[in-house]
Parts: sequence; C-alpha cells; structure tokens
Amino acid sequence: MDQQDLIKEIGHIRSMMEKSSKVLSISGLSGVLIGIYALLGAAAGYIVVYGFDSGFDYRDHYVTEPAVINNLIGIALVVLIASLTTGLWMARKKAKKARQHIWNPSSKAMLLAMVIPLMTGGLFSLVLLSKGYFSLIGATLLIFYGLSLTSGGIYTFKEVRWLGVLEILLGLCALLFPGYGLWFWAFGFGVLHIIYGFIVHKRYE
Repeated sequence: MDQQDLIKEIGHIRSMMEKSSKVLSISGLSGVLIGIYALLGAAAGYIVVYGFDSGFDYRDHYVTEPAVINNLIGIALVVLIASLTTGLWMARKKAKKARQHIWNPSSKAMLLAMVIPLMTGGLFSLVLLSKGYFSLIGATLLIFYGLSLTSGGIYTFKEVRWLGVLEILLGLCALLFPGYGLWFWAFGFGVLHIIYGFIVHKRYE
C-alpha cells in the first residue's frame, strides 16, 4: 500500500468513525423551515397583542389579559409541534437516503443532553408565567434553548453549538430590553435558524 492509498484508507476510517459517533441526519432545510414557522408565529403573536393597525408605541391588548395569554400559548404550541414534526420527518428522510438509522446511540446521547436544559427552561418559563413575569419568558426560552444546543451540539455539526452560543447571547440581550422579547424571540428562533439552516445545507448537503 503506497502513501496515497494509505491516506485514502485513513480518510475512510475517519469518515466511518464520524458517522458512528455523530448525528449527521439533521437537515439544514428543516432549520430553514423551522425559522420560517417561528417568524410566522411571531407575526401572529404581534397581531394578537398589537392588532393590525397599531403603531409600535401602541397596543390593542396587553399580555396580562387571559385571552391574550391563551392565544400566545396556542401559537407557541402550534409552532413547536410544526417544528418538531418537520425536523423529525426531514431527519428520517435524510437518514434513509444515507442508509443510516435515525435512532442510534449518538442520537440517544444527543437527546439526553438536550432534554434536561429544555425541560428546565420550559418549567422555569411556566413558573414565570404563573407569577406574571411575562417580559422575561422570551429571554428565558432563548437562553435555555441555547444551552440545550451547546450541550447536544457535541454529537452533531459544530454549527449547532455556534447557534446555541448565539441564542444564549441573544437571550441575555433580551433581559436588558424586557419590552422587546417578541422581537428577540423572532430573531433568535426565526432569523438565526434560517441562517443556520442555509449554512448546514450548503456545507453538508
């Protein structure tokens, strides 16, 4: 075996090891779609609070109103369900095309690493909701979502970790401007996801 063949063999072994230890079935296009869902949800939330004709300094309703809270929770649940369904469906499709199993030790480890900060952030947000700290919920969701991405990102593309870092920084900024949580939420879950999705799609797909 000459040097060129040896280099190819090492590259092949490295590729096989990476496939066995990394979750590579995550679709970049699903990130784009999830970002679009988030922007649509943010637009719907804005309409619920501010109405169609209100300016930036005037609102038709307030977040403290029970009907508004229920509508916003409903919008968030629709976005969450649509995002999870799209992400899982496209991941299964990509894994099948690559003749891989979507549910393997690496994906289980990634899920375990992500679910703890996600569940903690969700429960903490419910506590804030029950106490009336509505202005902090957007920042809280961004921060804990970012923590889950940085934790689970070690099992997949490095771009996931960078997305998590940016989500955390954006959430911290949102704490400084509590009245603009919806805008930070839209940028973090919407715009950043779209940018991330395009980058992953271009580099790996």
